[in-house]
Amino acid sequence: MLFLDYVPELSPLEDEIYHYVAHHLKEAARMKIKELAFQTHTSTASIARFCQKFECNGYKEFQVKLRLYEDSLTNTQISDSDESQYMDFLTRLNQPFLSNKIQEAVDILLDKDLVLFLGSGSSETIAEYGTLYFTNLSQTALRIEDPSNYPIQWFPEDILKKTCIIALSVTGETNEIIHYLKRLNTKGCAIISITNTEKSTISRLSDLTIPYYITRETIYKSSSNKEQTIELTSQLPALLLIEKIAKRVRLTKNI
Repeated sequence: MLFLDYVPELSPLEDEIYHYVAHHLKEAARMKIKELAFQTHTSTASIARFCQKFECNGYKEFQVKLRLYEDSLTNTQISDSDESQYMDFLTRLNQPFLSNKIQEAVDILLDKDLVLFLGSGSSETIAEYGTLYFTNLSQTALRIEDPSNYPIQWFPEDILKKTCIIALSVTGETNEIIHYLKRLNTKGCAIISITNTEKSTISRLSDLTIPYYITRETIYKSSSNKEQTIELTSQLPALLLIEKIAKRVRLTKNI
């Protein structure tokens, strides 16, 4: 809601203020507090309480965040699908760099009995797909649904040594995945990450990173935290890499 990443609990009066601000962003971001109170038929005290609901210490801070939010909406451009970058990725998929990375992943997985997929946000859906795809190709796979609360203490060490984590993250900086992998780093299981870049925290925590390098696309979510954006980057490369790895594992086992 506006520059927050959640919906605050608003009173009916505050809801009226919100609707005015949401429909008059440019004007509201430049109004004096008395002017906004006049336009919304409220008081300056009501406006001040409204600002607090939006995590602002006062009206001036609210206006600053509102202007940043307005600017972000103006500057954000969502382009139509750029098929050229997909074609470029498909070309690179069979070139030495990615082909060798895929083979390294296969070599790791051939020695494992269990695959755990880990993802958050849009990557969580890809993790679910990967779990189903690997299972259909006769390799036991599970998805970790809630990394922040998923216990690993009960995993016996001998099972962890035969387990491979496949971590999915566009940025490679997803906090809950980072925290989970840090705990797993001491447990002896292998970690493969599929991300958009090799230079990330998740990459450093992994035994192998497979980067796909396509143009990131995000839209604004919060002015106070640059990580709070809506990720629109295509997940097509991650899907193709999962399929390619799973098929090659199956083919290698059948040789």
